[in-house]
Amino acid sequence: MVKRPDEVEIMAEAGRLLASVFILLDRTPMAGLSTLAIDTLVETYIVETLHARPASKGQYGYRYALNASRNAVVCHGMPSETDILAEGDIVNFDITLEKGGYIADSSKTYLIGSVAPAAKRLVQVTYEALWQGIRAVRPGARLGDIGHAIQRHAKRNGYTIVRDYCGHGIGRQMHEEPQVLHFGKPGTGLSLREGMVFTIEPMLNQGSARVETLADGWTVVTADGKLSAQFEHTVAVTRSGVRVLTLRPDEAV
Repeated sequence: MVKRPDEVEIMAEAGRLLASVFILLDRTPMAGLSTLAIDTLVETYIVETLHARPASKGQYGYRYALNASRNAVVCHGMPSETDILAEGDIVNFDITLEKGGYIADSSKTYLIGSVAPAAKRLVQVTYEALWQGIRAVRPGARLGDIGHAIQRHAKRNGYTIVRDYCGHGIGRQMHEEPQVLHFGKPGTGLSLREGMVFTIEPMLNQGSARVETLADGWTVVTADGKLSAQFEHTVAVTRSGVRVLTLRPDEAV
């Protein structure tokens, strides 16, 4: 659960490489591309340019380098050649990368072309909710503080939090302890210690928080068909606060 300083540095390098994958996607015109084409682009870049491993591929029998969750898909959407990104869509790409034996995990929701104001607002508030959670991380804080900060921001803006999925510890394994809920009460839950590394990855819905899993056993969708958005970072608890290991160049703590 708690990582040594040298382990955190290896994870920071994996996080830096993963951030560069999103830089690649940022400059990729996506309208008209299939989510499978995006998956191929990402896997090729991770393997051939970054000399790293797409950690999701083969995990739990999953066949792809990323999850592609479009519009009403909450998470775990499988890339497909028939899933074509169109003007007005929102789509989350959730990507993991292993380098030096340690894994980094991050996701970003993209706006495809001109997006309706309501969809754009959902994406913006979800991103803000992620950062509300990140800013609650410091030694002596509790996991409930993170969840409460996220839940409060979502509720104030009229959105619901998906409760079926959560953040998680991460290191040599993709999923380690602790579980990091995106709702909760301040002052409750595990106390944070320097060296803990975990993901924060809130999913906000326009409508009900209820979700359903499709027959493929992977794809999770909103029960009411309304939009969902997600953002994720891998973070480490430092002596004085938090370090975002997957921070992208266009972001600031």
